[in-house]
Amino acid sequence: MKSSKEAVQSAAREFLHFVNRGVSPYHVVEECKSRLLKAGFTELKEAEKWDIQPSNKYFVTRNYSTIIAFAVGGLYKPGNGFSMVGAHTDSPCLRVKPRSKKTRMGCLQVGVECYGGGIWNTWFDRDLTVAGRVMVKSGDKLVHHLVHVPRPLLRIPHLAIHLQRDINDSFGPNKENHLVPLLATAVQEELETGCTSTGDACNATTTLEKHHPSLIRMLCGELGVEPDAVLDFELCLADTQPGAIGGVYEEFIFSPRLDNLHSCYCALKALTDSSTPESLAKDPNIRLVALYDNEEVGSESAQGAQSNLTELILRRLADTPQNVTAFQQAAALSYMISADMAHALHPNYQEKHDENHRPAFHKGPVIKFNSNQRYATTAVTASILREIAGRAGVPLQDVMVRNDSPCGTTIGPILSSRLGIPVLDLGAPQLAMHSIREMCCTSGVLQTTTLLKAFFELYPSVRSQVFVD
Repeated sequence: MKSSKEAVQSAAREFLHFVNRGVSPYHVVEECKSRLLKAGFTELKEAEKWDIQPSNKYFVTRNYSTIIAFAVGGLYKPGNGFSMVGAHTDSPCLRVKPRSKKTRMGCLQVGVECYGGGIWNTWFDRDLTVAGRVMVKSGDKLVHHLVHVPRPLLRIPHLAIHLQRDINDSFGPNKENHLVPLLATAVQEELETGCTSTGDACNATTTLEKHHPSLIRMLCGELGVEPDAVLDFELCLADTQPGAIGGVYEEFIFSPRLDNLHSCYCALKALTDSSTPESLAKDPNIRLVALYDNEEVGSESAQGAQSNLTELILRRLADTPQNVTAFQQAAALSYMISADMAHALHPNYQEKHDENHRPAFHKGPVIKFNSNQRYATTAVTASILREIAGRAGVPLQDVMVRNDSPCGTTIGPILSSRLGIPVLDLGAPQLAMHSIREMCCTSGVLQTTTLLKAFFELYPSVRSQVFVD
């Protein structure tokens, strides 16, 4: 696969627009929804009856942090397969506690909880803000509103080296005591408002008492609502520095949340680009993208990959009164790519990779293998993707962790075991995974999108030539 630098850069810049808007899982779903509507997809509701038609495109959300979009092939019949790509909308971050009000030594602070396995020392000395959703009472209705304050509000300052001489030898912050961002000083708040927030939220009985008034006022100002209308909220801390293209040859992407918005974007882009009337007309399958929340904390939620959401939707699409075993038939003909970022070889830590499995930038998406089923790839699923990649001209790499190294996992094994569907784990190579600022290569966006688009278009024909069971 040879692409012009202009095409690579264009794809990377469009991805950056996506990741810069996806500051929380709710904002990721909002951005996906906007793109799907523009591409002609119809929104469905779980609680309503569906009337699914061939050659049409749909999507549904759950908790507004998980979204499943699908395009029905023109030749689809109940019992035919599903061509699926799964990824996740969440990333490790700090989240505002339900009672966040803290006052220490004349400083107003916001209590936060660690979400996922972040590299927490990278959150120090960053210009932070908040983003997420706020539940508001509007008349008799309880409505959620998305909020993102674009300017820096919070900061977690380091302790000066003069007061901890060994910081460069070992830095392990206490996550409860040291990861508490500063919002304001009490003296400045008194000058600005004529009163000051004191104490904590131990005895608070209302939402307004659980958090610093200045934080509530900021949120209400963004939303245009009164403070007493705020019922509750779920807020992520986010870096205000946007993602950017870097390197002397502009070959890198420096950005937050590459894990896993890179995969979300490529999957969604591949689905919308491939689902043209001409392409769908000759497809016997349903093309589906599922972007789940809560992968970083185990997927055990109503909106996570461990839930019954995927099976419920697939059964709604497959089963009919005339064919009550359509889902079971479809499972055997289906295939899912679990798309989650892969560890590129770090030049400063070469010993961390097996010498024969060293993914590099620009050399293509990475197939992940693990005999202990931390990844779901098999020889069969790998062979199918290699055939598709060969036809699309996209290079592939392989990775397997060292025997003396722990191995992460993905939604792949979860969905493979829950659904009985063949799954392959795949990811674009990146560095600094779970840092507040991660790094990948620009070419990975176009390579992954091209591969996933080819998967949607070619999988049924390739599957028809597979002889195993």
